[in-house]
Amino acid sequence: MPQHIKVIIPAFNEADSIAHVIGDIPDFVEEVIVVNNNSSDDTEKNAAQAGATVLTEKRKGYGYACLKGMDYIASQKPKPDIIVFLDGDYSDHPEEMGRVLQPIIEEDKDFVVGARVKRWREKGSMTVPQIFGNWLATTLMKLFFGSTFTDLGPFRAIKYEKLIQLEMQDKTYGWTVEMQLKALRQNLSYAEVPVHYKNRIGFSKVSGTVKGAIFAGIKILGWIFKYSFK
Repeated sequence: MPQHIKVIIPAFNEADSIAHVIGDIPDFVEEVIVVNNNSSDDTEKNAAQAGATVLTEKRKGYGYACLKGMDYIASQKPKPDIIVFLDGDYSDHPEEMGRVLQPIIEEDKDFVVGARVKRWREKGSMTVPQIFGNWLATTLMKLFFGSTFTDLGPFRAIKYEKLIQLEMQDKTYGWTVEMQLKALRQNLSYAEVPVHYKNRIGFSKVSGTVKGAIFAGIKILGWIFKYSFK
């Protein structure tokens, strides 16, 4: 695979899972960047021992961690061709990365989302609020933007130059939907690829709490309505 590919993994208290995630990432990836998001466990140590570059972002938030990884890459030369994002809880299947990258490499798409399709989801891997929230968000994107997205899945790939063009801002729960909305507004070419999804190792910091689910929902809907009425 001739492209220069780097992976960013935001990680908060993922000591039990992070080495599994890193270990399953294909060899064609140039660098795996784990952003330790103020963990209180051995996430940092375990990620480093597994061979990742480990950064520290003390401000808690998924978006803060992703932006930290992007800042690190911005200081490098040469720049990568493609950035892949995935979670550190081992719910994604990193070995499916080649499939997620295929539309970019073979069809010259700008952006790909790994869609957690029902037939490939392990039972219990997504909560009822998650499933409903994904349906509502993608339905609104279809209504307002003519989008064909069906999921806000965290396993995604994007051309580096297009990622910079998006000028990402969200610091917390709205990162994924912000990326998709900005891709739509900027007319990026995109695709969805079905991926498997399994029960995470450990406890979800978002969907595992009522507060997390509510705030995530508010953030996601806020981004959608903000862009719908621009």
